[in-house]
Amino acid sequence: MPVDDVLEFLRDVSPFQDLDEATLRDIAGGISMEYFPKGSTILHQDGPASEYLRIIRKGNVKVFIRSGKDDEVMIDLRSEGDSFGFLSLVSGDKSRANVVAIDDTVCYLIGRDAILRLLEHYPVFAEYFLVSFLNKYIDKTYKEIHKRSLLYGGGDRLLFTTPVGEIATKGVITASQAVSIREASEVMSKNEISSLVLTDASGVPAGIITDRDLRDKVVSKGRDLSDRISTIMSISLIKAEARDYCFEALLKMVRYNVHHLLIIDNGRLKGVITDHDLMLLQGTSPISVAREIESQPAIDGLIVASRKTTKLIDLLLREGARASNITRIISEINDRLLRKVIEITEKKLGPPPLGYCWIVFGSEGRQEQTFKTDQDNAIIYANPGDDKKAEDAKRYFSALTLLVRDGLLKCGFPPCPADYMASNPQWCQPISKWKKYFSDWINEPTPEAVLKSLIFFDFRPVYGDAGLASDLRDYLTGAIEGRKLFLGYMANTIINNMPPIGFFKNFIVEKTGEHKDEFDLKVKGIAPLVDAVRLFALERGVRETSTLERIRELRERHTMVKDYAEELEHAFEFIMLLRIHHQFEEIVSGKAPDNFINPSKLSNLEKRTIKDAFHLISKIQGLVIERYKPMIW
Repeated sequence: MPVDDVLEFLRDVSPFQDLDEATLRDIAGGISMEYFPKGSTILHQDGPASEYLRIIRKGNVKVFIRSGKDDEVMIDLRSEGDSFGFLSLVSGDKSRANVVAIDDTVCYLIGRDAILRLLEHYPVFAEYFLVSFLNKYIDKTYKEIHKRSLLYGGGDRLLFTTPVGEIATKGVITASQAVSIREASEVMSKNEISSLVLTDASGVPAGIITDRDLRDKVVSKGRDLSDRISTIMSISLIKAEARDYCFEALLKMVRYNVHHLLIIDNGRLKGVITDHDLMLLQGTSPISVAREIESQPAIDGLIVASRKTTKLIDLLLREGARASNITRIISEINDRLLRKVIEITEKKLGPPPLGYCWIVFGSEGRQEQTFKTDQDNAIIYANPGDDKKAEDAKRYFSALTLLVRDGLLKCGFPPCPADYMASNPQWCQPISKWKKYFSDWINEPTPEAVLKSLIFFDFRPVYGDAGLASDLRDYLTGAIEGRKLFLGYMANTIINNMPPIGFFKNFIVEKTGEHKDEFDLKVKGIAPLVDAVRLFALERGVRETSTLERIRELRERHTMVKDYAEELEHAFEFIMLLRIHHQFEEIVSGKAPDNFINPSKLSNLEKRTIKDAFHLISKIQGLVIERYKPMIW
């Protein structure tokens, strides 16, 4: 084996690049080489200690441990220039992890005596391995084991893995809706239950009564206990399927502001679950934040509640929640906060002169918010019948939107820099004007029109008359059908935003400025994927706005998505989770969260995964180019 070839390689590998030339040549002269076919195990966990430090010349290996019979904990992926076997080499007792070749792999081998001499005589060499190496790999190993034991053994992870039917109260106590309040109360007291399902003459659930109803509707009102219980029962029964995960039940409780859910199994009543059950399972709950928001009578009270979102994200990250689960929880909490701000403002101003719907768009519209993002919202209101009603509407909604904007600002939601907000009169319009906006953008797809469509077409109703938003969605679906020219312009805009990966699989980063050596994960990673999926959704008339829901809806309706649906879901989840972790770390360290990632700070596993995601996005963009070739320029 030519020594010069080994020397040239080691000069670019840490920490050998810091050694003097004579020492490096001496090391190179004693190096041997070994070949490992794909799939071969190089080191076995708890097996013999490594006799060599192996440096990967070509190929890739996977480093992992097993904390149970089948529970594999991935530690790292290592590639050209990375080394492995150091810890067991130095300790001499056993190998701490499994190392498996995931490609045909060639390694340079340096013997134990040579490594020990370098550790003794070269502080820079020792520092690299004993500090950098151990902190990066060994600490991570034990953190992963600890996290796994918590997730699979504790209550946190159960929220995302336990079907709600498993913890629902069995043998549900029921009573006829014809009984008196006194009789219903006696049943609840005798059975020590906080809720009672009421049935009709056929035994079908017709309503529910809770201890809160008895306090708020009976005791505080001095109501006659001989009245029928049906006069105070809640008729709208919120249900969950027994097979749904507890996380889904949690979302329903937050969304509908209820504390009890009926659990249905194959159409029959299986049990009841309460928010207390979920709080015991989870340890803490977003329900408490939602309840706190709901109880506030003024904006100032909402400020404190809104600050608890970061703590919720911390909890969900520690639970090992998927990015989509985290963003859905955040969206539900933020939706509730927004609705409460609007309700408080409406009480100040009085009832609106016309029916209206407050909509959100962008990441809010897709329910893909991470932390508190810019305000992206608008108002659709009913068409005024005459000039007076039109003036009344303008005056009322102008006051409403300004107060809501300021209220959200106090709660930590900054205004949109581009002024895409309901407080801008341009985005507070009757339904007829919104239809004209959409029609103009589709029929005359200027760059500005396409940009606005990328933002506004992800709209979602949050407050008020959702029928107005549904009407606008119907109009959009019909207006865009078969409009190849507009879709071609949109495709052209999408493919011009390429992911930050070069031809040789290197990351493309900023060369100068504040974000030198970083890339924008949102603009260059998330946006191209979201934009491509939106294009496919518009092609097929999909009404969903969430990226993942669009992918699932398109799985059987769009040939491109069908072939790559699972890969797209995984890529989206990974990029979003990486972004959430990055932003959370910045908040904890006292910085304003941004989207700029330095790839050198990622682990080899993260680098490999993000590169795979970027290559997938590039492949999808290539398919878009092929599909719209005559319209791409």
